[in-house]
Amino acid sequence: MIAAFPPVSSLLSWGTAYVIVIWTIRLGSIVFVPLRRSPQAAASWLLLIVFLPIPGLLVYLAIGRPTFPKWRANRFAKLTPFFVDTASRLAEHAPSGHGNAQDIIDLATRLCGLPAVGGNEIKFLDVYDEMIDRLVADIDMARQHVRLLVYIFADDCTGRKIVAALARAVARGVVCNVLLDPVGSRSWRRRTLTALRGAGVDARETLSVTLWRPRDRNDMRNHRKLFIIDGLIGYAGSQNLIAKDFRPRITNLEMEVRVTGPVVAAMTSIFIADWFMETEIMLQAVVVVPQPTGTTVSQLLPSGATYRLSGFETLLVWQIHNARHRVILTTPYFIPNAALISAMRTAVARSVEVVLIVSAVADQKLVRLAQCSYYDDLLSAGVQIYLFGHYLLHAKNVSIDSRLGIVGSSNVDIRSFKLNEEVSLLLFDAPTIAELQVLQAHALAQSQAIDLQTWRRRPMLHRVGEGLARLVSPLL
Repeated sequence: MIAAFPPVSSLLSWGTAYVIVIWTIRLGSIVFVPLRRSPQAAASWLLLIVFLPIPGLLVYLAIGRPTFPKWRANRFAKLTPFFVDTASRLAEHAPSGHGNAQDIIDLATRLCGLPAVGGNEIKFLDVYDEMIDRLVADIDMARQHVRLLVYIFADDCTGRKIVAALARAVARGVVCNVLLDPVGSRSWRRRTLTALRGAGVDARETLSVTLWRPRDRNDMRNHRKLFIIDGLIGYAGSQNLIAKDFRPRITNLEMEVRVTGPVVAAMTSIFIADWFMETEIMLQAVVVVPQPTGTTVSQLLPSGATYRLSGFETLLVWQIHNARHRVILTTPYFIPNAALISAMRTAVARSVEVVLIVSAVADQKLVRLAQCSYYDDLLSAGVQIYLFGHYLLHAKNVSIDSRLGIVGSSNVDIRSFKLNEEVSLLLFDAPTIAELQVLQAHALAQSQAIDLQTWRRRPMLHRVGEGLARLVSPLL
């Protein structure tokens, strides 16, 4: 039996159609892709679509739009009166002028709408298990409510310790609410939610992943970590609710701050807003501002796609440009944009010492390759880069002179700048910033400086991998 083949004319028509489709995709991408994107991100998307038109288009449709769907923007707009009321209550505790940090406070207030407040007490927690134990102890003292917002909530020994504390709180009549990110918590998501709900905790997902609502961008995540007890005690920083060694042969090192005082009201407002964004339920209409407990002036800076400007990025780049003596950036993931690179290079040219601390231990290989591609340029400009050994340094913090300290969830990368929901605590008092700098100095003492000439002798295969990873770095 002779196999039947389609006629040559049919093959030509299919081939012609395919060529028309891929060139339509390529030309159309030139028009639509650059809209509302940085030149770096636009170039990466165009490169992908030019070489792989159909797969590139499918990926672009899935994660290519750096905005939330319109319904989320409309829902966020409904929170405006709530934030205005919270800001007015916080303003009653505003410091009476704060010298050389007033310009930072003013900009941060314009970026997020939440003013700086005085009367806070800040305690740095950089020992992983001690932070978990302290959080459990605070939950065990709760009398009204416990609210946890976290990227990773695992069903492991650490996560179960938190669940047990929440169960005890519920048994005492304490209302417990938990928001967890389903992507960050994906390996444990079902078990964790089952355990929480079984303990009487009202547990919900943030930014649920859906396949039937294509206008949602599923890789834009809620990366915040906020733990609030009775509206009086707040935790902010980098630490998730998971064992420090949940990855084989990798142990995480974090930095968290435990806060009491008026700024906890700002943390409460962000949790209530995020809960409303997922449920359309207001946990409370009015946020009660705690009484002063200390002397530190601090300010909460939320950022994300729901805000008009990239708050963390805007503040960081501006303050590096304004630095006079020393900048220290600690981050596990470093994928800078052109504005940040320019700020760092310019600061060094003004005789400012710029120090970048990153982890020698890597948990995301592609990200590590991409960030390494920036080292030569920065080292050549005089930026000092240190590799922290032995642990995955997952802490995220910044100090700039004695004017500004930052501790929070935001990495120094394009994803945290543009895509993820993040939150940072800004510190303005010289003594508190000095405490942060002592911890940064301790990290530096455990780190190895990268020498430019030695770095340039790395294997060619590494360089090729770094170059390829850099092409897609704005998409990571």
